[in-house]
Amino acid sequence: MWDYSEKVMDHYRNPRNVGKIDDADAVGNAGSLTCGDQLKIYLKIKDGIVTDAKFQTFGCGSAVASSSILTEMIIGKSVEDVRKITNKDIADELGGLPPEKMHCSVMGYEALEDALKGYVDKDDLNQALNVVNGKSEIKEKIVCTCFGVTENVIWEAIKLNGLTTVEEVTNYTKAGGACGKCKSAIQDIIDTYYHKEKKVKEEAPVLSPAQKILKINNIIENQISPELQKDGGDITLVDIVDNKVSVRLRGRCSGCRNSNLTLKAFVETTLKNAVDKNIEVIEVN
Repeated sequence: MWDYSEKVMDHYRNPRNVGKIDDADAVGNAGSLTCGDQLKIYLKIKDGIVTDAKFQTFGCGSAVASSSILTEMIIGKSVEDVRKITNKDIADELGGLPPEKMHCSVMGYEALEDALKGYVDKDDLNQALNVVNGKSEIKEKIVCTCFGVTENVIWEAIKLNGLTTVEEVTNYTKAGGACGKCKSAIQDIIDTYYHKEKKVKEEAPVLSPAQKILKINNIIENQISPELQKDGGDITLVDIVDNKVSVRLRGRCSGCRNSNLTLKAFVETTLKNAVDKNIEVIEVN
């Protein structure tokens, strides 16, 4: 039995904003009934602000909870800010999801992305032309034919969540979870991604100890802390010794049963990707 947060259970038992918007300005789809999960999201947008959002979903409790929390996250926000939301933001807002259910948060992200991909500011004709042309020119390669998962979806999941194994990709996207014939292709995508990442890091200048400290502090203050503050939490840098980064969680993050997930899956992964893959984040009181 998976361990779900109270927030997941609340949104599953009492889902918000269920339904359809007949005159929606943007509609997005993700998943498929044949795959067991499907989500349709409707957005009402005025003056660049999402004024209403509703969803219809078929799937497990995690799918319902992810869709429900997503609508709450986007109502009242600008389209620009909504475009920045990732599947990790959805999972974090729920207090975390089991690895086997992370694909539900990805489905929410994909449906939102699909809706905004088709949304065009009616006053911006140039943007409209770009969207139309973009749609006609872009043909995404499908890697997993069982679930219809594209190469771009897998690449984004790896990039946003630091996935390193085929099993993790399956948990986040469902790709490879049926016949398994695409697992070698998924592994190739993982290898290609990290080969490019390694090349970029090798070409990057080596940081001095002082530069590393400044960079870590800057990332914590300007990237990590603002994300935690969205959910009533925060983080403070306490000390840095070699690659061991000591931090103190504050607010709602302090004492949270998902604090270790926050430290490892978010804080540590962010610092590893941006500064040094050998960084280890430790929580101190």
